[in-house]
Amino acid sequence: MSASGRDPVTAPDGAERRSRLRQYQVQLLERMQAAASGAVVGGRELGVQLGGRRFLLDLTQISEIAPPQALTAVPLAQPWYLGLANLRGALSGVVDLARYLDIGAVAAGPQARLVSFAPGLGCPCALLVEQVLGLRRLDQLEPAEAPEVSDAAGDADAAGRGGAAPAAPWCSQYFRERDGAHWTRLDLALLLREPRFLQVGL
Repeated sequence: MSASGRDPVTAPDGAERRSRLRQYQVQLLERMQAAASGAVVGGRELGVQLGGRRFLLDLTQISEIAPPQALTAVPLAQPWYLGLANLRGALSGVVDLARYLDIGAVAAGPQARLVSFAPGLGCPCALLVEQVLGLRRLDQLEPAEAPEVSDAAGDADAAGRGGAAPAAPWCSQYFRERDGAHWTRLDLALLLREPRFLQVGL
């Protein structure tokens, strides 16, 4: 009983989950900022899901994780360029990288997030991801060959393995966890050198 004689109010499950999610995101952001400042040993990556598959992002190449928001459409843009978002008072282009890779499209849901590029990359851009899967260390993963993935975007087995095998230098590193889960590591700095990515207009 509380001092007022009433039973303490228990937060509903939904509120508790949102509170834990916010705390988790704050911890991730703190670790990302520490990594960018050089305070954390290298090799830590942020795991995200795109098109039902698992990808790794170098913490030094990303800035923040934000909830999705209403986007301002850009006329005559590529289908994978979703529009402009206002992130911390600055306009940022939002990209569906799964669609860019031709492995389907990001399924927007309650766990979807925007992951923005680090300012040092010189491109105000963010990726729409289906969910954030937490931190991984490269030295705790095994190097792997490019997984064999069906051409069908909805292939359930391919989605379960989390693999993608696009032929591009910015997404040509593959890793495997002990449970068999596959990851594709993305190099956003190299992605920004790809002419097709920079040509957002039709």
